Amino acid sequence: MQAKDRLLALAIIVVWGVNFVVIKVGLSGMPPMLLGTLRFSLVVFPAIFFIPRPRIPLRMLVAYGASISLGQFAFLFYAMAVGMPAGLASLVLQSQVFFTVAIAALWLGEPLRWHNLAGMAIAAGGLALIGSAAAHGPGGMTAAGFLLTLCAALCWATGNIVSKKIGPVDLLGLVVWGALIPIVPFALLSLWFEGPARIADALTHVSGKAVFAVAYLAFAATLFGYTMWGRLLTRYAASKVAPLTLLVPVVGLLSAHLLLGEDLAAAQWAGAVVVMAGLLLNVFGNRLWAGRTLARR
Repeated sequence: MQAKDRLLALAIIVVWGVNFVVIKVGLSGMPPMLLGTLRFSLVVFPAIFFIPRPRIPLRMLVAYGASISLGQFAFLFYAMAVGMPAGLASLVLQSQVFFTVAIAALWLGEPLRWHNLAGMAIAAGGLALIGSAAAHGPGGMTAAGFLLTLCAALCWATGNIVSKKIGPVDLLGLVVWGALIPIVPFALLSLWFEGPARIADALTHVSGKAVFAVAYLAFAATLFGYTMWGRLLTRYAASKVAPLTLLVPVVGLLSAHLLLGEDLAAAQWAGAVVVMAGLLLNVFGNRLWAGRTLARR
């Protein structure tokens, strides 16, 4: 990978890792469903007037927007609003890797390798450790926040499979037009859960932090992050690019500690280490086995 692309990958990882802190900041001055409405509205307008719609069936566009945009972030925003710490959210959301592997095996018939199953089992143990610390210790995590974050990871994984079914496509067009799908559902959910009075109060007393959060989520995390990540995937093998996402929860945990003062309970730290071990085994296990076999020969 060229030096400039390494810097680009590092920038994306930092943007996505700090993204969870920004969500927490945005939620301090705005209800979660309204935050989602504004985020995707800013992604879509005015970009949709200048970027052509990707040439894919409408049902696939709806499936992509409903899973990776609406489902993932509706669950994630609400999870963080009801007590999921930013740092742990960045880690637990990475369980999408295992959901993606499982769905691909069930839906697309892709084979499950030994390292996939072993990684899933190890990460499941780590998630159980994290979940057992709900509402205990300095982490302050709630059981509802933990379960909702797992639901967000499942939606992200479903979106990954939809993207795989869509195939090669202009990623910027897919991100922008896919963001059109969740706007109305987010607005309806906001009216239902948060009510007109709370929406009006949030919009009339919007803070500078909330404005920054919406802009960051729309332009940095979504438009910049997903588009540049797609560019890296087109230039290099997925095996070189995809493992870099393992650094996102590292940045997420560190930035949450430094910027929000989040401290985790001992069981949560232990669970985080175990989950990362499972992720590493899932990504690199096949290479390690192949290298060991080659060394024996």
